[in-house]
Amino acid sequence: MTVFCLIFRADAQPDYSYVYQGEFGIMGGTSQYFGDLNPDYHFNTPKIVMGLFFRKQITDYIAVRIEGQFAQLGYSDAYNTQNAFYLRRNLSFNTNVWQLGFQGDFNFFRFIPGDGDHRATPYLTFGIGMFSFDPYAYLEGQKYYLRELGTEGQAVGFEGRKPYNNIAAYIPLGLGYKYNLNPKMNISIEAVYNFTTTDYLDDVSKTYAGISNFPVLPNGDPSVAALLQDRSYETGSPPIGIQGRQRGYSNQNDSYIYFEILFSFNISSYRCPTAK
Repeated sequence: MTVFCLIFRADAQPDYSYVYQGEFGIMGGTSQYFGDLNPDYHFNTPKIVMGLFFRKQITDYIAVRIEGQFAQLGYSDAYNTQNAFYLRRNLSFNTNVWQLGFQGDFNFFRFIPGDGDHRATPYLTFGIGMFSFDPYAYLEGQKYYLRELGTEGQAVGFEGRKPYNNIAAYIPLGLGYKYNLNPKMNISIEAVYNFTTTDYLDDVSKTYAGISNFPVLPNGDPSVAALLQDRSYETGSPPIGIQGRQRGYSNQNDSYIYFEILFSFNISSYRCPTAK
């Protein structure tokens, strides 16, 4: 709420002091996953990301923000055309990501909306948050959520494995550039890399459980879980997913990056100056 004040001086004219409090806005752009299916950091499967944020200005150089975002991530071994093992492994996934985070923004220069000398600055941002994910894949045109199937033997307790948590923490670290369009509006661009605490964003982490550890259907056919845990039968023979063979790389967690444009509206107030 805007506060008005009037200081009566010798000339009986009002004296106002404009104060920039922060901003709220929308954000959107593209996302890219990195992990067991994309270990070489290819930027070839961009998907959408969008969200809302509120930024509270602490000083001309420091702000804190809370943001909520939705993103899509995914990858397939079919894109790893230079690696014979990945092509034979033939795994794929997609997932929706919902996240809520808290970040600190640190401007390189003073940022004061409405001031032509301080209307733009690059900035550093980092923080912490939580996100949910639920990887899925398609088999014969049918969509299956992979976590509940336990594709690395979690559902049958292989080697004591338990279902992984589909809620994890993430640590965003990024750079941005902000420009004040007018006293009421700003535009920014950001590139934010999100480190995570999970290696199962893509449902791939450890070793193959082996098809023999997945119960067959009543008619003797392999189950959906058995077919999705090792899809190398689709790319050649014999299948490579024997029990104990490496399926992913559990020593490195998955991650993802956002490239976004932010559009925001300033929140301001008028502060009464000290009377002289």
